[in-house]
Amino acid sequence: MSKFKVKVVMIDLDGTLVHTAPEIAQAANHMLAAMGKPQLAAEQIQGFIGEGAQILIKRCLNHAYKAEPTSELLAKAQPLFFEAYAKVVAESQPYPNVIEALIAIKAAGFKLACITNKPEAFTLPLLKQSQLLPYFDVVVSGDTLKKKKPDPDQIIYICEQFGIPVNESLLIGDSKTDVEAARNAGCYVFTVPYGYNQGYSMEIGAVDALIDHIGDAVELIAT
Repeated sequence: MSKFKVKVVMIDLDGTLVHTAPEIAQAANHMLAAMGKPQLAAEQIQGFIGEGAQILIKRCLNHAYKAEPTSELLAKAQPLFFEAYAKVVAESQPYPNVIEALIAIKAAGFKLACITNKPEAFTLPLLKQSQLLPYFDVVVSGDTLKKKKPDPDQIIYICEQFGIPVNESLLIGDSKTDVEAARNAGCYVFTVPYGYNQGYSMEIGAVDALIDHIGDAVELIAT
């Protein structure tokens, strides 16, 4: 079997590197409680993860109020969520063997980038606390650029930082958002089965490879 020729491996954060759903759900339910609304099940909130905090907040409010939230309601809710999440973001834990996988990818000669829709104010503390930050040559958060996944801009930006064409890069993620971003940019995409895919089924054809764990990518790629 021929291997995918890549020089840079980009990895999604939430649901791929780190299990962040419990802390996100905690912050979202704090927000809802402060607004006088009942809490949502953690599993339901997990289904809202993947397109950034603003979309997650909007989905929580939509469910709680049974209607599309107004701009005034969003303006009230957002600081409640962000304040609560800032207190717990660093409590999230990496998935098993993630550090070993990053070491293996680096040792095989690939550059590493973290690509996420999470705001930088939460991305960097989380990567530092989980001891993942030193492994990444580049970190691109949801507010690094004007647009984020599924828009291709983050992927294009990362490739520009390394001076390589987009078609020599790979994105590893867990969601439809990751797949769409990769396809929009023109890079390879692998998905893992354990993250937050909002109920979408990943199949060969939609992605270049389905892998059980990040570390499995090493056997499928070559510089």
